[in-house]
Amino acid sequence: MKPLADKYRPSNLDEFIGQSHIVGKNKIITRMVKANYISNMIFFGPSGVGKTTLANILAKTTDKSFYKINASNSSTKDIKEIIDNLNTLNNQNGIILYIDELQSFNKKQQQIMLEFIEDGSITMIASTTENPYHYIYKALLSRSNIFEFKKLTKEDIKEGIFNIIKKLNNDENTFDIILKDEIIDEISIISNGDLRRALNILELLIYSKPQDKEGKIILEKKLLKEYDIFKYNDFDRGGDYYYDLLSAFQKSIRGSDIDASLYYLARLIQGGDLNIICRRLLVIASEDIGLAYPNAITIVKSCVDSALMLGFPEAKIPLSQATILLSGSPKSNSSYKAIQRALDESNQKSIVDIPLHLKDAHYSGASSLNRGVSYKYPHDYKHNYIKQQYLPDEILGSRYYEGSNNKFEKNMIDYLNKIK
Repeated sequence: MKPLADKYRPSNLDEFIGQSHIVGKNKIITRMVKANYISNMIFFGPSGVGKTTLANILAKTTDKSFYKINASNSSTKDIKEIIDNLNTLNNQNGIILYIDELQSFNKKQQQIMLEFIEDGSITMIASTTENPYHYIYKALLSRSNIFEFKKLTKEDIKEGIFNIIKKLNNDENTFDIILKDEIIDEISIISNGDLRRALNILELLIYSKPQDKEGKIILEKKLLKEYDIFKYNDFDRGGDYYYDLLSAFQKSIRGSDIDASLYYLARLIQGGDLNIICRRLLVIASEDIGLAYPNAITIVKSCVDSALMLGFPEAKIPLSQATILLSGSPKSNSSYKAIQRALDESNQKSIVDIPLHLKDAHYSGASSLNRGVSYKYPHDYKHNYIKQQYLPDEILGSRYYEGSNNKFEKNMIDYLNKIK
């Protein structure tokens, strides 16, 4: 028996749900279909949002032969067989090759198709759950239009559920399904933007729930709890979404938005990777708060140590404390910018020698090499300071640190100006 998601897969753009930024009146995909023009395309986005469905719809609008492969279980041989068929096809308009999970092909497998994509023999429509700019061969990217698919909204999911229920009730004489509003809302939340998951849940409930005396199948919210169906987390360590979440977390703290910072922290906690949260908090303490509140890193380190010792679920408490502290603290990236300037100069210029008076003199014979001979020990002078050259001659006068406008750094700069 075919799964509901496949059995009732939309067959045209009017039935297609979601992706209103590319499908709909005057949107690019719809315009392409009306013009009977299909280009090489790569669809990327999360699972269950319509990538395969849209590819199938587009393939039906052309007079080209259609082939479909999944890169995760296909080989170079499979690609070559399709290419060999180009010479024997009665249809001279070429073929559409749909490649699911394109990121699973290695560079060589992707390169094989280039010649045929270039001359128009093959029109490629590919889908991937990964960011193509990270995983797809650049020559293939340059020959393709990239379309990002978004997670479906709660309303999109509800529309998909209603459509399936309507078709089941109309097409299957054995079904009389009644769906309570509360369970539709709950399924649309649990599915987390994935229509395929929503329909799989619906299918499980329909085929496992006995009919009542009147032949009706009444689906209520309590069934979800009985079947242990809960919202799943799509936190993929190492994936594109993973780094987007970390980026949003740090940028919210940098922007001093405590509530947004806590929201993204909660998402990261649900992902369960305690180490990455701790590492990011320590980075933020120095990169974004820095010298505006030097003690922040000490407090954050204590919170991080506590979190690592406690483990989840209790670790959420010190993590929250550290996040609120960093979000609400004054900000300075002067330390980050200073070391970056120093690294840039070190990388861009040839290695220069250290001044002789700064070189190590703690060994016999150092003085005969003039090592450290003219060094002046600052603690022997007033205010523990004496003017002398520290930078090499070749970069004398270089400036890396520029203080930010906060109390601590202003006091530090005033002190340095005073003793000098």
